[in-house]
Amino acid sequence: MKTFDLVIVGGGMVGLTLAARLANAPLRIALIEAFPPTTPLETVTHRVSALNLASQHLLTQLGVWQDITHIRATEYNAMHVWEKDSFAHIHFTTAGLGISHLGHIVENHVIQQTLWQKVNQQKNIEILTALPQTLGLTESHAMLSLNDGQMVATKLLVAADGANSWVRKQANIPLVFRDYGHHALVCNVATTEPHQHCARQIFSKDSILAFLPLHQQHLCSIVWSQPEEQAEHLAQCDEEEFNRALSVAFDMHLGLCQVQGERQAIKLTARYARDFAQNRIALVGDAAHTIHPLAGLGVNLGLQDVIELARTIEENIKADVDIGQYRYLRHYERKRKKEAMKMLLVMQGLKDLFHGDHPIKKMIRGIGLSATDKFSLVKTELMKQALGL
Repeated sequence: MKTFDLVIVGGGMVGLTLAARLANAPLRIALIEAFPPTTPLETVTHRVSALNLASQHLLTQLGVWQDITHIRATEYNAMHVWEKDSFAHIHFTTAGLGISHLGHIVENHVIQQTLWQKVNQQKNIEILTALPQTLGLTESHAMLSLNDGQMVATKLLVAADGANSWVRKQANIPLVFRDYGHHALVCNVATTEPHQHCARQIFSKDSILAFLPLHQQHLCSIVWSQPEEQAEHLAQCDEEEFNRALSVAFDMHLGLCQVQGERQAIKLTARYARDFAQNRIALVGDAAHTIHPLAGLGVNLGLQDVIELARTIEENIKADVDIGQYRYLRHYERKRKKEAMKMLLVMQGLKDLFHGDHPIKKMIRGIGLSATDKFSLVKTELMKQALGL
């Protein structure tokens, strides 16, 4: 039986960030991940994250941001949002914020591999490349059996194993679900016009389409939220049909579009765990919550979980209390549940607001967005929230 102070299940971006964040703490840590990242760093992939300034600051503190930007990271300094066939629009820039950019678009595998290398170098962190099979909970420990025959005991078990979290299921933590009725079609596309480091998003009556700038001026990653049947068709149709449909849906804002590589349709579901913490267990990232990818905020929300949980653990170490007891995890749970619920409601509200094409609803959207666009104070506050400032 191996004994640890902290065991993290899940070696994705959030789990690895938590491990790296606590690398200097007086803890013996294990990270359990059966599938280490293997995609070559020179390969450009279509799963990306829009990292805000708060996330960038965290990764800088961990000493990995420079490595990420050296590989591939694209800053964006403007964001344009509009509604199809309407005067509704809003344009965000860095003006008045005292910053040079709004964030960066980074491929998930670049973030993951950079963090993996960092964590793998830490003396107090052991990476176990195995799958957990059983979970047992006592008053003082969480105990795991792994598929390679190892047994592990820990004071605190952190579930960072994604939306379909095995740990969450084993701990019988209920979920609140909301099916968005949409799939997100994701891929990379080449455009005839340069993106000029601007993130763009267009709403129509039954879809939301985002173009996120990548490292080449004529290359973007798209996230196209739309009804399942439509998304599945566009994921499988021939390239010519897809390119034509995409160019029209985007109002030709970047000229003609040409898909690059594979297309993937992903089911969109909002999830919210009833508990973000129990005795011996804490949930972070998608294991605790998933939101609509409307504004690319998902990973930033998960990294904020990391910041708060790491702070809570460090305070509990300083106070010389048991880091896995629920009463010492309640502050983390209260704070992050409140923030996650707020973001779920905001995303749902925005999706509902832009759904449908009733003339009165379109007029309200047009007046609201255009008015917001003219009031710099309101725009600045909205941007500060999105950027984590």
